[in-house]
Amino acid sequence: MDCIFCKIVNGDIPSKKVYEDEHVLAFHDINPVAPVHVLMIPKKHIQSVMAIEPEDKELIGYLHLALQKVAEIMEVKDEGFRVVTNIGQHGQQTVFHLHYHLIGGRQLEWKF
Repeated sequence: MDCIFCKIVNGDIPSKKVYEDEHVLAFHDINPVAPVHVLMIPKKHIQSVMAIEPEDKELIGYLHLALQKVAEIMEVKDEGFRVVTNIGQHGQQTVFHLHYHLIGGRQLEWKF
C-alpha cells in the first residue's frame, strides 16, 4: 500500500509522536496552522469517513476517546480546540487515510 500514514504507522517514515497505542497514533502535523496541530489516525487503513464500515464503530469511538487524551497531553482541553476531518476532493482531503486534525493553542477564527 502506498499510503504515507500507513508508512508512518509501520515506522517506515518518522513522525513526531504525541500518543500511540495498539489502535491509534497521534503525531504533529508537518504544516501546522496553529501552535497545537496534531493528526490522529486509526492504525487500520480506512480511506475516509465515507469508508467507515459498521465493524469499525468501536475503533472510531475509541479514536474519539484518544482525542481527549491528546487534548490533555497538548494542554488544550480546558481552553478548547477544534477537531476537523477533510473528506474527498471538495473537502480538501490530501491523504486518503482517515485522520482528524486537533487544532488549538490560540483563539481560532471561524472562516469558510
